[in-house]
Amino acid sequence: MSNKAMRKLSEKKIIDIFQDGLGNGGFVPEDVEFFKTGKKYAVVKVDTLVESTDVPPGTKLEDLARKSLVSCISDFAAKGVKPVFGIISLVIPKKYTKLKIEKLAAGFKMAAKEFQVKILGGDTNEGKELVISFSLFGFSKKIVKRNGAKTNDLIICSGPFGYSAAGLSILLKNKKCSKTFGVKAKRAVFRPSCRLDLGLKNKNYFSSSMDSSDGLSTTLSEMSRQSKKRFVITQLPSEKDVFDFANSNRLDVNNLIFNGGEEYEIVATINPKHIIKMKKYAKKNRIRLYEIGYVTRGKGVFYQKNGKLIRIKDEGWQHFQ
Repeated sequence: MSNKAMRKLSEKKIIDIFQDGLGNGGFVPEDVEFFKTGKKYAVVKVDTLVESTDVPPGTKLEDLARKSLVSCISDFAAKGVKPVFGIISLVIPKKYTKLKIEKLAAGFKMAAKEFQVKILGGDTNEGKELVISFSLFGFSKKIVKRNGAKTNDLIICSGPFGYSAAGLSILLKNKKCSKTFGVKAKRAVFRPSCRLDLGLKNKNYFSSSMDSSDGLSTTLSEMSRQSKKRFVITQLPSEKDVFDFANSNRLDVNNLIFNGGEEYEIVATINPKHIIKMKKYAKKNRIRLYEIGYVTRGKGVFYQKNGKLIRIKDEGWQHFQ
């Protein structure tokens, strides 16, 4: 199939083709895959980083190894699942030196220690570019799904949003910024945070939840669609310096916040009676928690501004577009 033909198929469509081919016609996408084993669920996640499409210039190999874990850990965090084991699959160019491979290994070691994951082993192969596939395994009695939002729930997220998109625009398009903002935005790209403890300690408050790494608009749209509810956003989960950066570079700040992707945050819906407890936890643990809107009857995602509802389209990250 030509590249032109592939671009006509969205990532979601390609997934549907495979699921139909496997006989999973009623497939509903989730952050993780899981199945019942005894009284618990066995939980699995795999994610892949490809050098030519996923690695911005200036990325250290140690940080790239860490990011391959973060992309999986963040999905576990959103579901409230503690990660236990990991497996690494590597495609390494023949030209790679021993030093480069040692840096990758050091990155995996540090990330495994940071997130308390035991890496069991994996597979190595030779190819034209670096490809990292990381598989994560864990167990849980409960999985918070994307489809459980209730009318009158509050919509919350950890954050802030917009820094990673700003960082990529600085790295790839040479956008101008202060030194302080540049450091913060680039760190969001190279060494993103994920909210594992937040998910583990507060999952019982979530009626629905999802990782935000494909973009906030995509996350909100998918949760709204699966829950068959309307999501109304009343506050943008970002900070003043993101707005200032957007204004000074004539960028659409809504695009940075909603569509940038690469933020490994948790988006969740909760009963209003839990909001005080969650805010107390976030403050104690120095996590920015944003109350960004509410759930109501209907469908779609809307931004409420000056008394008007503005439709938020799903324009987050998708491969093959």
